[in-house]
Amino acid sequence: MNTPADAAAANFPSEVLIVTGLSGSGKSVALRTLEDLDYYCADNLPADLLPAFVESVCSGGHRRVAVGIDVRNRVEDLADLPASLAAIGAAGYGYRLVFLDTRSEVLIKRFNETRRRHPLSREGLPLAEAIARERELLRPLMALADRVVDSSELNVHQLRRTVTTEIAMESGGRISILLESFAYRNGLPADADFVFDVRCLPNPHWMPALRPLSGRDAPVREHLDEQPLARDYLDQVLRFLDTWLPRFETDSRSYVTIAFGCTGGRHRSVYCAETVAAHLRGHGREQVVTFHREIE
Repeated sequence: MNTPADAAAANFPSEVLIVTGLSGSGKSVALRTLEDLDYYCADNLPADLLPAFVESVCSGGHRRVAVGIDVRNRVEDLADLPASLAAIGAAGYGYRLVFLDTRSEVLIKRFNETRRRHPLSREGLPLAEAIARERELLRPLMALADRVVDSSELNVHQLRRTVTTEIAMESGGRISILLESFAYRNGLPADADFVFDVRCLPNPHWMPALRPLSGRDAPVREHLDEQPLARDYLDQVLRFLDTWLPRFETDSRSYVTIAFGCTGGRHRSVYCAETVAAHLRGHGREQVVTFHREIE
């Protein structure tokens, strides 16, 4: 006879990801990436609410959940996180704890460049001491982590790729796809598998009302949707991808990067990347992420 835990596990998402780590190490980037991959995401959740949150979200039918928990929690709640994780596991729910780490000197540079305040600065600690204190508080969680990612040498694009390929990857043979836009004047992406040059398409940059916008904005999308050349171009790209992406899957390929380039990397390339992403998601591909190099 099935127990309540068995029933819960049957309806539970393939996995719950708990994302933690040092402030400035990229937790927000990781959660945004997971959200792009159709995870139900919540940030800065009080650790003691984690079991109830998991139960509530999963009873609503969400298959994949990601939760950000960090030093903004009370110290006693962080200390109780292992007990909360044990409660989730005892109920038959699968989870992984992912810890984002970064060298202290890199964190100091990031905080100084962004002029953001460290969460522990409210205690009157200098930045270096705040980082050291945070590292001490989170050391037990790092020891429990299923995966530790050192983001010291990773830019935003590389971190998103790591999250997609090494953390959010599901079994079942489905390929993960990163759709990237870029500006040719700043160079081609070094790790792109396919590069499509869209500089031949009409350029919204020359329209004053569209110039300050990007290819993610509705006026730009609507303008390019009306261009026969843009429609023909994308139709041919989509036919190519629909034909060949399944071949990559049968060849045990797990990840493909598809890049679209234009002059400034704001309008045509962004529009094409977003349009192709919507098409792929609409055809059942959940592991699709977009990254716009020149505007993110």
